[in-house]
Amino acid sequence: MALAPTAFALGAYILVLALQRGAELALSARHARVLAARGAREFGRAHFAVFVALHALYPLALAAEVLILGMRPPAAWPAWLVVWLAAQALRVWAIASLGTFWNVRVWVLPGATPVARGAYRFLRHPNYVAVALEFIAAPMMFGAWRTALLCSALNVVAMLVRIPIEERALTWAAAPTTTARPLDGEPTS
Repeated sequence: MALAPTAFALGAYILVLALQRGAELALSARHARVLAARGAREFGRAHFAVFVALHALYPLALAAEVLILGMRPPAAWPAWLVVWLAAQALRVWAIASLGTFWNVRVWVLPGATPVARGAYRFLRHPNYVAVALEFIAAPMMFGAWRTALLCSALNVVAMLVRIPIEERALTWAAAPTTTARPLDGEPTS
């Protein structure tokens, strides 16, 4: 595929990505206000900057690989599009399953047990699976294997930090008494 159609498709994808992430941040902020009003606590605030950096790096790396290094969509791009669409469906299902408990940060409500309905009946962290699939599929739609590899590796590192924080927060929230200090220190307020 020539540069012009590829650049157009890339621009359209990055626009969709920006709109999606913006909507997710707005929804997350609204959910955080609702949860905070109900007495929820935030855990692991310091690690969130890693996610912001990763999600800012991702479209820049993708654009650089396509526009500067000249990567083009492979013949298999329709298959990668199907994987990307499946990731989007999984993300929407995860968000809907959690309702107001869904957030880009780690907020937990004391006394609440982890959600076990919807996508969470089948996967412990479906939203993280969706993001992992997206970091592979979207770059591969454009033949940007370096971006897929780099962002996927960085996402694994971020998940190695995030998932233990989230699991400790969920354990803390579900405990009969939430006055005990969580393993990673007091939650942030």
